[in-house]
Amino acid sequence: MGAIFGTDGVRGVANRGLTPELAFELGLIVGYMLTRSCEGNRPTVAIGRDTRISGHMLEAALTSGLLSAGADVVRLGVLPTPGVAYVTRQSSMDAGVMISASHNPVEDNGIKFFGSDGFKMPDAWEAEVELRLQGDEHRSSRPTGAAIGTLRDDPQGAQDYVSYLKSTAAVGLSGCKIVLDCANGAASVLAPQLFAELGAETVLMYHEPDGLNINQDCGSTHPEHLRKAVLAHSAHVGLSFDGDADRLIAVDERGEILDGDHILYILAAHLAKQGRLRHNTVVSTVMSNLGFHQALQTLGLDSYQSKVGDRHVMEAMQSGGYNLGGESSGHIILLDDSTTGDGMLAALQLLQVMLQAGKPLSELVSPVVKYPQLVVNVRVIHKYKLEGNGRIDAVIRRVESEMAGRGRVLVRPSGTEALVRVMAEGPDERELSGYVEGIVEVVKEELEYSMV
Repeated sequence: MGAIFGTDGVRGVANRGLTPELAFELGLIVGYMLTRSCEGNRPTVAIGRDTRISGHMLEAALTSGLLSAGADVVRLGVLPTPGVAYVTRQSSMDAGVMISASHNPVEDNGIKFFGSDGFKMPDAWEAEVELRLQGDEHRSSRPTGAAIGTLRDDPQGAQDYVSYLKSTAAVGLSGCKIVLDCANGAASVLAPQLFAELGAETVLMYHEPDGLNINQDCGSTHPEHLRKAVLAHSAHVGLSFDGDADRLIAVDERGEILDGDHILYILAAHLAKQGRLRHNTVVSTVMSNLGFHQALQTLGLDSYQSKVGDRHVMEAMQSGGYNLGGESSGHIILLDDSTTGDGMLAALQLLQVMLQAGKPLSELVSPVVKYPQLVVNVRVIHKYKLEGNGRIDAVIRRVESEMAGRGRVLVRPSGTEALVRVMAEGPDERELSGYVEGIVEVVKEELEYSMV
């Protein structure tokens, strides 16, 4: 078996690549590791999931594995990823698990693990799990009788998470009209509850999950529908989450879509003004727009660029002592308040800035003038053969030479899908299109283009 952990846990097509058998094995191994590290005490593991039809299947298999290893399991039900991290930390669980494929389509699912501190498990821990998958030690010492794990449900965990989010708000949302796109996912119940209880007038979209419609032409990857709704309802803001609600994409009162770069800028400017932005630095990724960096520089703020993926953003934040970071895709990490990207928390804090400043989002974000950026996702069979490919490297160097410092090119494999992302950024959209097309053709030839 090859490596199963990607940049965001284990992910694959549910019931094929990510099977109940694999979920059971993961539960058995993780339970075994936890029981050993707990030195005779019975470990407790919290499990949450999004609204995918495969969530129950994987939850049952994973739970069985954990119970079989002697770990107790607390089922949290449907809950955003950051909610699972919060409950794990606050309830002194030994580990937490989220079953979700985030923004991916319904066919996919995933399993990601959190430590007792609410942070995602480190690479070394994941490597140990993968190594144990090759052996039998975790199967040879299963407990019996009273030593088998127990199972209970905890519906209160979700309400504790909402209460915590409310506690981070300095002002209420009375008089604020919000359109919420819940992606038919994990935020479908809790996001409407949160913003309504804080006094906002809410217009709801895509908040009726049926197991199959998660992320289906909605959510943070399809903000065009939210844009139309904001204009139609004359709302102050639109907020769009992904399937597990760890991302946020917003829409201002003029119908302009604000991605993670925009949101990071607004939050950074506010925190810096209050003297609360650590080291006057924001952690972003190599995908963040040049216009974002220039706007930060105008404020006298620095930006540290990590590799793509919220795991890498978090690592950079922790190692550098920073408290604000995120991705243009909408992962926003407010490390003073959370241990992971949190779409609902980021949305609430964005509204706090808007209300405290007494300015619309369009005015708050106006200093960010973005360069045109073109991204093409190429579905390939051999994405991991990208690094060191001579032909691909050569065409990238040629394009960079022709751009002559007027822009940039980035070609990288997706951490969660069988894709290679080709991005070019610069002042001329037509020129960018030609450059990207040329690189894409070489990528297709070298890494074997896939129609599936």
